[in-house]
Parts: sequence; structure tokens; C-alpha cells
Amino acid sequence: MKNNNLKGWLYLLPAILFLGAFLVYPLIDVLIYSFEESFNFASQSSTGIGGFNYSYVLHDPYFLKALRNTFILVAVTVPLSTMIALFISVALSSVKKLRELFQTVYFLPYVTNTLAVGLVFMILFKQTPYSDGLINVILGVFGMSPVDFIGGPYWAKMLVLCVYTVWIVMPFKILILTGSLASVDNTYYNAAKVDGTSRFRVFRRITLPMISPTLFYLIITGFIGAFKAYSDAVALFGTQLNAAEMNTIVGYIYDMLYGSSGGYPSYASAAAIILFCIVLTITCINLLVSKKHVHYS
Repeated sequence: MKNNNLKGWLYLLPAILFLGAFLVYPLIDVLIYSFEESFNFASQSSTGIGGFNYSYVLHDPYFLKALRNTFILVAVTVPLSTMIALFISVALSSVKKLRELFQTVYFLPYVTNTLAVGLVFMILFKQTPYSDGLINVILGVFGMSPVDFIGGPYWAKMLVLCVYTVWIVMPFKILILTGSLASVDNTYYNAAKVDGTSRFRVFRRITLPMISPTLFYLIITGFIGAFKAYSDAVALFGTQLNAAEMNTIVGYIYDMLYGSSGGYPSYASAAAIILFCIVLTITCINLLVSKKHVHYS
């Protein structure tokens, strides 16, 4: 028995070393940095230990704007992308012919370069001296005035960012949900058909409970991914996100380390720990909710 336990730990040792070196140690290091005040990276010295870095970050208007943008992005894109992906997946599951073709078409945005997709969205939404953009042309058909979605009002820029994010994350969710729907036992559907159950009731009482673990997984990963958003905003608005008022928490951390206001690893570490606490809290809340609403077969 002891030999088996030792052999098991030996099998796990490479993974433990890898996680310790690239996950646990950096997290502890960032936590230490976050409490070191006026840390100088070159001399590896600080003036003291305390909570000033957290106080500075939580009172920094750039961080508060990034926090607001991130929460709006999370609140809009995660449920919206999940619902649209579920609707499309159910539709694909009912299509017999050309199903593989449709799945491939829907999955293409996921394997396309993020910046390339951002360039396409800029062409669709951005006003130039030569064109108002395709979206504004469509709005003009309905008698609406053109809107500068890229350099205009805040709500317009946030709308574009949300649409872009949904477009980017939805293909992966469609792929996962389509596979989950295909794994549902047809016996349940046949029994419901014999009883004359309506399609909506079948969806609510059979389909949703059976794929609830997959939905829960997509919601959790969706929250984590949305909180880590940065490249999406850069693809649309460039690297000067503070000037565009479209920065995110991860963008703020990057700016504190490497941006024009960079060279402040203590502030960046404090912001990273705050982000970690937010994501951990929301994940724990989702886990508590899942105990009641997720059904594991």
C-alpha cells in the first residue's frame, strides 16, 4: 500500500512542481509585492510594509473606471453570449443536413486572430473621412443619425466592446453546448413525445437539467475570461485605453507595470490581488448557486 502511495506521488510530482513554480510561487510573490510600499524594482527595496498600495489603487480614478468597464463587460457579455450560444446550439441540434458545415462556420471566429477581428469591427463601426462605416449606413436607412462608435460617446464604445466580446467568445460556447446536447439520452425525449409534452416544457424540464453542468462550466469560465479582458479593448481602441476611457482591470495592471505610467509593481500587484479576490468571490457564489440548480447525472 505504501509503495502504491509513493508511486502515485511520484506520478504527481512533475505537475506539483510545475504548479508550484508557475502558479503558487508567483501568487505569493505578488501578494508580498502588494504590501511593500514604494518598492523599487531595480534595487529590490521598499520603504515599508502596509496597505497604502491598496488604498492608492482603490482611490485611483483610472482603476475605478477600469473596474466599472470590466463589471459592465462581465454583466452584459457572459449571460448574453451564453443565451445566444444555447439558442444556436439547440437550433443546430435540430438540423440534420449540413450540421457540420454550420458548426464550422460558427466556430471560425474563435480560431481567427483577435486583432484581425478587431480590425473588421473597426471597419464596420469606425467613422472615417471617406465613410461613416457599414453600421452607420444601415442606421441611415432607418433614418437614424450616424454615431462615432470608436471615438465617440462612452455608451457607443461600450456597446461595440460588448458586441465584439460576445462575437469572440460565442463560438467556443456553441461548440461545447452542441456536444453536450448530443450526449443527452434520447430515451427522455421519446418518453416526453409519447406523453405529448410541448417543446418548451421538454427544453425546460429535460434539456436544461441534463446540460446544466456544461452551462455552469461555461458561466464560470465566462466570468473568469471576461474579468481578464484586455486584448479585446486594445483591438478596438488601441493601447491608449485610459485616454479612450475603455481600460479594463488587466489593462490597468499592465499599464502600472509597462505602460506610460509604468514602473509601479506594488500598485500593479495590489490591483492583481483585488482582481483575484473579485474573481474568487464570484466563483464561490456560483459554486453555492450550482448546488441547487446544477444536476449531475
